[in-house]
Amino acid sequence: MSDVTIASPRSSNLQSMTGFARAQSASSHWRLAWELKTVNAKGLDLRLRLPPGFDAIEQDMRARISGQIARGACYATLTAQREAGAPEVRVNEAAIAALTQALARVPTSANLRPASLDGLLGVRGIVEVIESVDDEAAMAATFAAALSSLDIALADLLAMRAREGGALEVILGQRLSAMAQLVDAAESCPGRRPEAVRARLAQSVAALIEASATLDQTRLHQEAILLAAKADVREELDRLKAHVAAVHELLASGKPVGRRLDFLAQELGREANTLCAKSNDPELTRLGMELRVEIEQFREQVQNVE
Repeated sequence: MSDVTIASPRSSNLQSMTGFARAQSASSHWRLAWELKTVNAKGLDLRLRLPPGFDAIEQDMRARISGQIARGACYATLTAQREAGAPEVRVNEAAIAALTQALARVPTSANLRPASLDGLLGVRGIVEVIESVDDEAAMAATFAAALSSLDIALADLLAMRAREGGALEVILGQRLSAMAQLVDAAESCPGRRPEAVRARLAQSVAALIEASATLDQTRLHQEAILLAAKADVREELDRLKAHVAAVHELLASGKPVGRRLDFLAQELGREANTLCAKSNDPELTRLGMELRVEIEQFREQVQNVE
């Protein structure tokens, strides 16, 4: 077990889910190499590949990675190459002696020569070549070296995710600022002023009365007032402001907030769609459409936030 402690190198309040790192080490007769790669995912998905004989470190490996990464698909591969050591050669001398005695009793002739040493050594079981094998202590040291090397690779991976997160934070901040400006512009849009609303309604009512003198003017005015109330986007603007403020808080929290940011992006989009649907003013509709574009770009970037 390695004593290395990993400090997450968060250079920003966000971490990306995209990262890559390699680390190499050596222990006893082994050369070890880690390769870590993370990509977008809804949750934490660990996909590990270990060489034969290294299954003993899988549990520690999972604990170390899941302790540092909250979200993303992580592909972790360990390659291990053992340097060839000097093999042990064993000669079964007792078997050679027994064969020699047995062959001495066999009469020779011109066509049958006496047995030679190289011939005897070629008999199966006389010579045994045993490859060197690490003992339990040596393998324990190799496992510890592999985990220590994993810590180094993981630290490099987190550093890259933090750098990517810093870039994402700048982009998301720009999108959020643009959204806030559009919401403010929609709130102060001249078409939302009471006098502008009254003028549009009066014009519509006058056009209908002119088209048909049989219409009930009182009922027509009542219906116009109801339509004006339904077209009021005050609630949508208030919710948009609340969502923008919530996003600001999440970006400053320093925690894995990707899922919550994605949820808020959906809510922002829903309110912007409603604003456009209820708007009866061209300028307000234009602002709503621009807001939808900004929100969609924001949501695309949020997909890579841890």
